[in-house]
Amino acid sequence: MCGIAGVWLRSGGQEVVTAVQQMTAQLTHRGPDDGGVWVEPSLGLGLGHRRLAILDRSPLGAQPMVAANGLVLVFNGEIYNHSALRRELAEQGWRGHSDTEVLLAGIAEWGLVPCLQRCRGMFALAVWHPQERCLYLARDRMGEKPLYYGWTEAGLVFASELKALRYSPGWSGEINTHALDLFLNYGYIPSPASIYQNIYKLPPGTWLKIPHPTAVVQPQSYWSLAQVITTQTPWRLSPAETVKTLEELLTQTVREQMVADVPLGAFLSGGVDSSLIVALMQKQSPQPVQTFTIGFTETAYNEAPWAKQVAQHLGTAHTELIATPALAMAVIPKLPHIYDEPFADNSQIPTFLVAELTRQSVIVSLSGDGGDELFGGYRQYQYGRTIWQSIAWLPLPIRQRLAHLCQKIPAHWVNSFFTTPYYSPEDNLARLIAVFRESHPAGMYDYLSRRWLVSPLAPDLAMSLGQRSETIWQKLTTDPQLSRLGKDAIHTFMYADCLMELPDDILVKVDRATMAVGLESRAPYLDQNLVELAWQLPLKYKIHQGKSKWILRQILYQYVPPKLIERPKQGFALPLDEWLRQPPLRDWAEGLLNPRRLQQQGYWEPQIIHQKWHEHLQGDFNWQAQLWPVLMFQAWQEQTS
Repeated sequence: MCGIAGVWLRSGGQEVVTAVQQMTAQLTHRGPDDGGVWVEPSLGLGLGHRRLAILDRSPLGAQPMVAANGLVLVFNGEIYNHSALRRELAEQGWRGHSDTEVLLAGIAEWGLVPCLQRCRGMFALAVWHPQERCLYLARDRMGEKPLYYGWTEAGLVFASELKALRYSPGWSGEINTHALDLFLNYGYIPSPASIYQNIYKLPPGTWLKIPHPTAVVQPQSYWSLAQVITTQTPWRLSPAETVKTLEELLTQTVREQMVADVPLGAFLSGGVDSSLIVALMQKQSPQPVQTFTIGFTETAYNEAPWAKQVAQHLGTAHTELIATPALAMAVIPKLPHIYDEPFADNSQIPTFLVAELTRQSVIVSLSGDGGDELFGGYRQYQYGRTIWQSIAWLPLPIRQRLAHLCQKIPAHWVNSFFTTPYYSPEDNLARLIAVFRESHPAGMYDYLSRRWLVSPLAPDLAMSLGQRSETIWQKLTTDPQLSRLGKDAIHTFMYADCLMELPDDILVKVDRATMAVGLESRAPYLDQNLVELAWQLPLKYKIHQGKSKWILRQILYQYVPPKLIERPKQGFALPLDEWLRQPPLRDWAEGLLNPRRLQQQGYWEPQIIHQKWHEHLQGDFNWQAQLWPVLMFQAWQEQTS
C-alpha cells in the first residue's frame, strides 16, 4: 500500500521539483518504507510516490517506475491477479516480478483501459504517456483506494489525500459549501465532491485522460456496476449449488488476498462477514491466523466476547482491546489530520484503535467490508422496504395530499406508527411528510438516511429539503436503465449504498485509519468476481424469511456453530451519545459549539445547533448523529485553518 501525488503546472522549473517533494512528504504515513519522485521540469510535470512494501520488498518494486518506452507510473494498491497477468505477458517475452512491474508492462502492451479491465484489485494510479503527451488517472472498481484531483491557479494537481494537495502551487483551499451541506446530511462527502472548491474525488471504476494542465475533463468508466446489474442473466443454480459456488469463489479470493511478503492477520468483530473471512483464512493457513478486535466497557456495544468465542472455535491467535472514553478522547484530536476532510462516521474511532492495535503485530489485515452492501445485511433495508410497501400502493397524488394533511397534525401522533431511531416526534413527522411526497423508493431512502431535515447552515448556504442533492439518489430516480434493479425496493437501497455509502464512508473510514498507522487493509468481498456474482444472485439468497445474509450464513455454519453468530446486529459503533454528555468529551464539544464562535464563522445558524446540543445534554433525545458532523467540521477547520 502506498501514497501518490503529482502536478502538471502551466510553467516548469524548480517549482515542480519542490512541489512534488513537499506533497509526497505529506504521505509518508501511507508509505513509510521508501519514497521517490520523477520530474520533467521543462513540462511542469512531476509524479511522487511513498511505498509500503508488501510484495517484492526489493528495490525492483520502487516507484515512480519507468518503462522501456518511457511510460511513467505511480501506483497505490494491490493487483491480486498479477500472477495470471504475468503469465500472459510472459508469452510476449516480458519478464518481471512485482505487481507494479506487471501493471506497467500491461499498460504498455494493451493500453490503459484494456489493462484496467484485466486487473482485479484495489488501486489508484497515475501514468504519464510521453508519446501521447497525456496524463492518465484511474481508480479501482469499488473505490477501495482514494484519489483526489483538481485545478489550482498553477495547474493540475492530484494526490491520495488532501493533505498533500495543500502543499501544491497555487493552492487556495476555498470551502465548497454545497459539499458541506452534503456532509451534514450523510456524515461524509459523496463523490465526486470534496470539501474544497475545484477539487474532486475520482469516482470508482473511472479514468481520466488529461491532455494538458488546464484541460478540465470528465471521468470515463471502464467498469460500471449499473451495467453489471442491467446485463445479468437469470440465476439457474439451486440453493445448494449456489452455496457451493459462492464458497469456492470466496475461498479462492481469500487465498489470493493472503499473499504477502509481510505478516498478515484479520479484523474480527464476531459478526457474519468478518467471521467467514477468518474461517476461510484459517482453513487455508498452516499456522493460527492473527485476529484483532475492539470492545467497550458498555455491554450494549461490546462484541468482543463474541469475537473471542469465534476466535477460540477457529483456533486463531486473538488479541482484543477494550476502549474507554479516555482512550477515545485521546484519538479525537488526531481525527482531522487522519481523515483529512470532514468525516463523521463515529465508528472512525474504534476503527483507528483496532488498526493501531493490529499494526503492532502485522502489516496486512483482511476485513469483512462490503458484506452488508452486497448481501443485504443492514437493518434499514428491510425497515425501508416495509415503509415503502406501506405507502407505495397509494397513487402519488393521494400521497402528496396526505403529506399536506400531515402538516396539520400534532407531531407526537406520528410516533405511534412511524418512528426512526434517535429522532424527535417533530423530526419523524417531517420525514413522514417527505416520504409521502416521494415517487421512487430511492428518494424515500434518502430522506430516511438524512441526519438533518432543518439545516443548521446559514440560510444563504443551506439547501432546502425539497432540493435533491447531486448524488446517486438523483440518478436512481431518473435513469430508466436502472429500472432493472427489480421490483423490490431493497435492490435500490443496496445499489445506492454500493455507489455512495460504501466508497465514500465505509472504505474511507478503513483506508485513512489503517494508512495512518502504515497498515494495509484488504476486503475480499469487494473482489470484482464476487461483486458481480453477488449482484447476479436472486434477493431470496440474501434475505430469506427475514434473515439477512442468508447465503453467507450457510457457508459460515460449516465452520462456526450458529449459536456463536445468531444475535442482534450491533455494528461497529460506540456509545458516543453517552460519552458526549460526560467529561472530557463534553468539555471538548462545548468549546467547538460555542454560539459566538459559530456565529463568527459564518457557516451556521447557532440557535439550531444550540437547541440540539441542549436537548442532547438533558437526555431528551439522542442527537449525536446530527451533532457529530458539526463537531467534526469544527475540529477539522480548527486544525487546517
